[in-house]
Amino acid sequence: MLPTLAAGAALAAALTGCSGSPPAGAGNPARATRTPIASPAADGFKSVRTYEAVAAPVRLRIPAAGVDTALERLGRAADRTIAVPRRPEVAGWYAGGPRPGQPGPAVIIGHVDGDSGPAVFFRLAELGRGDTVLVDRADGSTARFRVTRRQQVAKADFPTDAVYAPDLAPSLRLITCGGRFDRTTGHYRDNVIVYAAPA
Repeated sequence: MLPTLAAGAALAAALTGCSGSPPAGAGNPARATRTPIASPAADGFKSVRTYEAVAAPVRLRIPAAGVDTALERLGRAADRTIAVPRRPEVAGWYAGGPRPGQPGPAVIIGHVDGDSGPAVFFRLAELGRGDTVLVDRADGSTARFRVTRRQQVAKADFPTDAVYAPDLAPSLRLITCGGRFDRTTGHYRDNVIVYAAPA
């Protein structure tokens, strides 16, 4: 049995960068080494319910975006934000949150590009309502989701509650960077967030 986060748990700061390189033609700005992401607080809450565990996710497939990637298990960075995938071609699942198919929002993060070009979530912004998202699990089962909506938001306005707040219903959040690349900070200015529900 795995505990869930208590409703109303404090939530941290928003996603601020996803990639170490700008889009094509953007020059050579300072490299971003990692990406802080909004996440539930690690301390100061109590478990209020439990639920049956499902197998850990090991692979993500999104046919409409050409995604077929292994999933890296993500923990926390030193500043308590969610760590980011180490390689641009591999997405990562935040292991401190629900597993895909369990109650609550499972969060998967991927880079939009890398030093050598497009990364795993380069086409995430192309997804539309009804597109299929498949998460293969370690026991051979597959959690099936359908995209319900997509939004692009300024990082300063990251919708922390909508992305991370505990819920009784299983759901999936896919997050990457988007918008214009800010050469001053070495980060993209926006986030692309795809919301999906069980199919």
